[in-house]
Amino acid sequence: MAKHQILIVDDSRMMRNVIKEHLAGFDCDTMEAIDGEMGLGLARKAHFDLIITDVEMPGKDGIEMCRDLKADPSTRGIPILIISSFDSEADIHRGFEAGASAYLSKKDVFDQLYSSVEAILSKSVFNSSKQILAVDDSFLIRHLVETELSKSGYRILTANNGQDALEKMETIHPDLILSDIDMPVMNGFEFCEAVKGHDRFKSIPFIVMSTNSDRGHMQRMLRRGAQAYLVKPFNMDQLTILVDKMLSDHFIMLLKDRENLDSERRMMLSAITSLVNALEARDSYTKGHSTAVAGIAAAMAELSGASKEEVRTVLIGGHLHDIGKIGISDAVLLKPDRLTEQEFAYIKQHPDIGANILSPIDSLGDIVPMVRCHHERMDGKGYPAGLKGSKIPLWARITAVADTFHALTSNRPYRTGMKVENALQIIEDVRGTQLCPDCVDLFLQWIGQDNSKKIEEWDETGSFQGQMLLSDSLPV
Repeated sequence: MAKHQILIVDDSRMMRNVIKEHLAGFDCDTMEAIDGEMGLGLARKAHFDLIITDVEMPGKDGIEMCRDLKADPSTRGIPILIISSFDSEADIHRGFEAGASAYLSKKDVFDQLYSSVEAILSKSVFNSSKQILAVDDSFLIRHLVETELSKSGYRILTANNGQDALEKMETIHPDLILSDIDMPVMNGFEFCEAVKGHDRFKSIPFIVMSTNSDRGHMQRMLRRGAQAYLVKPFNMDQLTILVDKMLSDHFIMLLKDRENLDSERRMMLSAITSLVNALEARDSYTKGHSTAVAGIAAAMAELSGASKEEVRTVLIGGHLHDIGKIGISDAVLLKPDRLTEQEFAYIKQHPDIGANILSPIDSLGDIVPMVRCHHERMDGKGYPAGLKGSKIPLWARITAVADTFHALTSNRPYRTGMKVENALQIIEDVRGTQLCPDCVDLFLQWIGQDNSKKIEEWDETGSFQGQMLLSDSLPV
């Protein structure tokens, strides 16, 4: 992460040095100015994450500099900490009115400067990451909202009606929406309903801004999913405080949701790992099969350019792809001879059984299609649904290649596993009919990275060294 850039504005060299000493714990670079005019000039030329300023200085004082910074679009988002010996209620009020983010008495510098700077920088980083969409047919309102909220570091996008806003939301996902009600083309009622009815947008906090103070209007908007209602004209400080609170509460809620999701996923994976272990304990062939398929499939996904999260999904799915065999009787699963047509029809139920086991678990939703579809074929002759070509989910197609390779090279109750070279030839022969050509290419690319070594390891142990484990896939 880049160092924080901090500007210190004070006519006292001693005070500037004191402030710099107290900032030593931060990974930051500092610049100094001796008065407001110099500070303003530096702020307009260079980027700063924070400005710390005195009030009483010759020439342009700190309050005047603060007002000028907040009036300039290029600098209005910089947080300002005022440190002054003028610390009466009136002085503090004057500082906040000028746009300061915090006000600290010089006598409190030793005890509170570090924590104050830490809190301001943390909030500034948070605010600058947030995109707010302001929707109003009045240019004046849009300009006012954009000007005031950008002073707190927020990124503002504007639209002049609901339809305009929805079109912009096709490429930009706002973190909060401010919307008027009475607008042409698409009004606030219709816009709010469209937002809350869309899976991607329904969790976005929605604040109404309207001149209509009718209780019925307020109730209608709140029933449509709006979280707050402001009656125009409103105080811009009131709006800023409300936006701060809404985004902060929403952020905390999202963190809790993520923690709950991770906790649920860990517990479920622990339970399912026990099922996999139980399944492998029944069948000497199955033992190690899931780990091998998972490692190969995850490596293929990584080669495809998948994200870390997607590779982790494939890894988990590979471990669980045969979980449905837990519902197949031992008489069929462990039969030492070839299966009859009736028995084969019975064992072909295992992808659906596995998908049904995992389907109730929301956090494993991306894995269910892998489990259900890993026996589908490109020519549509697979099972359970007879899907064809690209209708088969990509991760299932990848898993199918890994599963096929391991099945060919492993010992089964009724035959001995074949040599790797022979298995590779069969995989080439069925590309385009049984297996996805692109996924076969990924597999060959992976095994070709060090072909002789991998073949030697596989023929000796039945699995490649360095295979990833299910425990590696748990969220951290």
